[in-house]
Amino acid sequence: MSDHHLHLHAHNEPGTSHPPAEYRDGLIEEYVERAAEAGVGELGFTEHLYRCVEAESALGRFWDVPGHPELSAHSEAFVKADRTLSLEAYVQVVEQAKAKGLPVQLGLEIDFFPESIDAVLELIEPYPWDFLIGSVHWIGPWAIDSSEVAWEFDRRGVDQAWSDYFELVEALAASGTVDVLAHVDVCKKYGYRPEREPIDMYAAVVEAAARTGTAVEVSSQGLRNPAAEVYPSPQFLQMFHDAGVPITLASDGHIPEQAGWGHAEVVSSARAAGYVSRLSFDRRRRTPTAL
Repeated sequence: MSDHHLHLHAHNEPGTSHPPAEYRDGLIEEYVERAAEAGVGELGFTEHLYRCVEAESALGRFWDVPGHPELSAHSEAFVKADRTLSLEAYVQVVEQAKAKGLPVQLGLEIDFFPESIDAVLELIEPYPWDFLIGSVHWIGPWAIDSSEVAWEFDRRGVDQAWSDYFELVEALAASGTVDVLAHVDVCKKYGYRPEREPIDMYAAVVEAAARTGTAVEVSSQGLRNPAAEVYPSPQFLQMFHDAGVPITLASDGHIPEQAGWGHAEVVSSARAAGYVSRLSFDRRRRTPTAL
């Protein structure tokens, strides 16, 4: 089995620091060992591009949006604290692990901003990626999955927040720029949900993914948060299956102890939707593998 969404650094937290380009000896081996304990034997690392210092010019000051000073200030401070990694060092450490024969793949998590996606693709083109995952963490200046600004759901209204979020997810899926959609309904992370599941919003994303051949991950990350549910929801995942959209399996772990976390629940959700296989990757070529 596999876990195709893992990070080698936790996010910046009070009292901690994450010096750029530092990867202690044996770190990837720890992820491999922890995953093996959960029955997972194939790992895909997917560091956040926005956290890498090389991404600053490509992404620009995306939080500079007039009219929302509190949201802009929060995102600026968040990115400044979190952007401590090196893209070059990250690629090097994963490629070295592959050369040692460890069962790992080189991926990258791309935060989707329509205005900068072309510059991002140009930046990352030289690197030997096995796969790319795409995600939406920001709606303009609003970091939608940050607990510090979750009050924006109340100010904006849950229905409007979900509509704004899924508009970007649909555009990401339609762009065909990534191999996999990550935590596709992360807008439910803190328990803010519309009264009814937004089937029309789901359908637009599913159609776009099916048309561009983009897969979707089945992630246990939601089980670690107030959403208390796998990403995507059972109905959403069923729609992906019925449209022929393939899947990957994911934990979105940021420390070795989270590698393969919730794997049984993820596989159970995938099977309940009718899936019998998941994807593996090699230099952007994908191979279906039995669940």
